[in-house]
Amino acid sequence: MEEAKQFIRNLALLQPGAVVTLDMSTPAGQRGKFRSTFIGYLPKHYVLVQFPDSSKLGSFSQYIAQGMGVTVRGLIEGHEGAVVGFVSIVKQTIQIPSRMIVLEFPREVSLQKLRASMRIKTHIKAKIKVDEEHWSSIISDISVSGCQLLVNNGDQLKLSAGKTLDIIIEDFQGLTDVKLSAEICNNKLLAEGMSLGVKFNDISKAEVKKLMQEAVVARH
Repeated sequence: MEEAKQFIRNLALLQPGAVVTLDMSTPAGQRGKFRSTFIGYLPKHYVLVQFPDSSKLGSFSQYIAQGMGVTVRGLIEGHEGAVVGFVSIVKQTIQIPSRMIVLEFPREVSLQKLRASMRIKTHIKAKIKVDEEHWSSIISDISVSGCQLLVNNGDQLKLSAGKTLDIIIEDFQGLTDVKLSAEICNNKLLAEGMSLGVKFNDISKAEVKKLMQEAVVARH
């Protein structure tokens, strides 16, 4: 009984209007991830989410019908930040008052808090700015305190521990023009470029938290 109360409390953390990700698979095994909006729920009966943008769905929309499995993940705004997730099945789709998906009420709702020690494997395209020069890079993993960068042709960079740089992410999971300030902790030459370990500066904490939340959703 207590577990049931707990997962309903977890679901209640998702506020109406919150952005959620719907992870769906077709009968043929084609998988798609689409952004949606959480509308609300009636305990023990159903959950309502907005039908994803048809221009993003393409032909995938024909498969969104009764019986389709859906994994829903949403970001919780708060002091620490967390991700709520649950697995459900499409009950039906409705057109009025707007296009919505009616999901079966889940049996379990997970809550994953972002811990300071959590390090997430990622593949986020980014640019780094060092001494007014820009370099293409990939964020290969990230934590609340720092990240690992793989810099293309980074062997030409003249870097030293303690040097500051800017990390610019133009687009990731709907986040645009994210700018992070960081300090180099270590660097290592690789065959394909350079690996940089950096520590985020305090002024970037809020942006780092948003990026971490999206990275948790994206990795599943």
